[in-house]
Amino acid sequence: MTVGIVEDDRLLSQALEIALRDAGYDTICAHTKKEVLSTIGEQAEMLLVDIGLPDGDGLSMYQEIRKRRDIPALFLTARDEEQEMLAAYDIGADDYVVKPFSMRVLLKRIEVVLRRKKEETLSFREIVLYRDRKQAFINGREIPLTAKEFKLLEYLMANQNQVLTKENILDKIWGLDGQFVVDNTVSVTINRLRKKIEPDVKQSTYIINVFGLGYRMGEK
Repeated sequence: MTVGIVEDDRLLSQALEIALRDAGYDTICAHTKKEVLSTIGEQAEMLLVDIGLPDGDGLSMYQEIRKRRDIPALFLTARDEEQEMLAAYDIGADDYVVKPFSMRVLLKRIEVVLRRKKEETLSFREIVLYRDRKQAFINGREIPLTAKEFKLLEYLMANQNQVLTKENILDKIWGLDGQFVVDNTVSVTINRLRKKIEPDVKQSTYIINVFGLGYRMGEK
């Protein structure tokens, strides 16, 4: 496990690196937003991010990284401000630590974040779905889904490149209630889901119609 340390205070960065390596983690360090975006943003498996960086803020930097990949992050800051904490969580932060902090507590929080991230996920291109917490993200942005839309997306992602008939979908998503829903229920729900994930609903690239058979998530 490689942890990226993004901290402009070089003494603190060095202390974090020593503590993490002693705990069994590999580390890679950066001191500016530019360094992160050009190097460790692609190499690290988790980030420790100082919110105040000399060439920009850690929040916007993390947003840019989340557009390319889903990566857990724990933010470090000297400011205990509610709005800043909420802003960090709003963009997908996994935790938030106010300086000064105990290294033992920080290591425990890292452990908790990584344990939580081990939950079962499904992914397809830019979409990542977390089965346990019933959330899905596209380019790092949460997709607002109803319960049925989430189950439908989960079913499609779990069966990538397989054609699923309307009957398959009714049975899996609606179960016994499927016999009581109207004929176009599946197509209506598919269209609602497409509006939330497709760049262009008229030319679907995620959920493909297979003429006369059903739907498939995968390449045409």
